[in-house]
Amino acid sequence: MANFDIKEHEDFYYNEQGYKVFTEKFHLKRGYCCKNGCKHCPYGYDKKTDTFTKNIKK
Repeated sequence: MANFDIKEHEDFYYNEQGYKVFTEKFHLKRGYCCKNGCKHCPYGYDKKTDTFTKNIKK
């Protein structure tokens, strides 16, 4: 993974349970899908079916 600074409220936020949740902007900045079924996945990955539902144009 590229070494870059992440900023709260821009790249991530904390949910009600205190977990760090990465934003769509962070995922696009990172540049690839981790296939963990992230809440804000811009790549449209579905962990249940192991498929992608979106096509991202760079």
